[in-house]
Amino acid sequence: MTVKIFDTPQVQDFLNTVAGFEQAGGSDRAKRIIHRLLADLYRLIDDFDVTPEEFWATVSLMNELGKGSQFGLLAPGLGFDHYLDMRMDAEDEARGLSGGTPRTIEGPLYVAGAPEAEGVARMDDGRDPDGETMWLTGLVRDTDGQPVAGARVEIWHADSKGGYSHFDPSQSEYNLRRTIVTDAEGRYAARSIIPSGYGVPEGSPTDRVLAALGRHGQRPAHIHFFISAPGHKHLTTQINLAGDPYTWDDFAFATREELLVDGRVIEEASEAEQRGLEGPFTEVVFDIELARTEAQELQSRHKRPRALEESTD
Repeated sequence: MTVKIFDTPQVQDFLNTVAGFEQAGGSDRAKRIIHRLLADLYRLIDDFDVTPEEFWATVSLMNELGKGSQFGLLAPGLGFDHYLDMRMDAEDEARGLSGGTPRTIEGPLYVAGAPEAEGVARMDDGRDPDGETMWLTGLVRDTDGQPVAGARVEIWHADSKGGYSHFDPSQSEYNLRRTIVTDAEGRYAARSIIPSGYGVPEGSPTDRVLAALGRHGQRPAHIHFFISAPGHKHLTTQINLAGDPYTWDDFAFATREELLVDGRVIEEASEAEQRGLEGPFTEVVFDIELARTEAQELQSRHKRPRALEESTD
């Protein structure tokens, strides 16, 4: 038998107590947020007649997500990362900030402290037997088309099997992770390997949540970027390599048409020699446009827990 008790005075008084409204200490903002969150969940239990078995199965699944550090993996799959980007896009529009390369999600796999290079860097350690050589390059300009010298271009991506260093113990430290400072012409370049797309671990808590929604957990091949320079809005973005079957079916909702890049296969020995390469390679060109801003808070990436990054709180 379905019963509905949410709107009764007893439940409303109980919510106020649980949220700490009757206590002097704590954070008023935290109290309001928890009250709203619990109220929505209590009403959901009423509206869907959630059983104790369903509730505790969900608690167990949440415990598994936490134990496996998978909340950061599930969050983009449930659209939270993309929704936050949508909000920041709307905030930029309200501030009158326009132009520049579009943002897209950061994801959970950034690691602070990658080696830094001036102008050009090699990102891979040469140990991936299936790694196809990639020459990644581009120009960083402002919205007037002027080069931005000294911009910091932080790049990270997966290997040919879809694994990331630090999280994949088979890879060397900071493999496929570098920070490149642009030259006087605003140019950056990196020798690396073509990354592979990847999927969430099969049978993992994240996979089980997505399966319950009839969805997969696959991501297309992509390359992550942080780009920053004084006087310019910090940019968090990533490019998708054209041709991947999951380009427009990314479980993390990160694909944007403006960030889809074609790789150009080059077989001429002279072209390879100019770049210090041996044999055929794929050139990937990603030019970046930074919007100007004097607001200091917009010139740095937002704070969040990141691997090996010291807290500034």
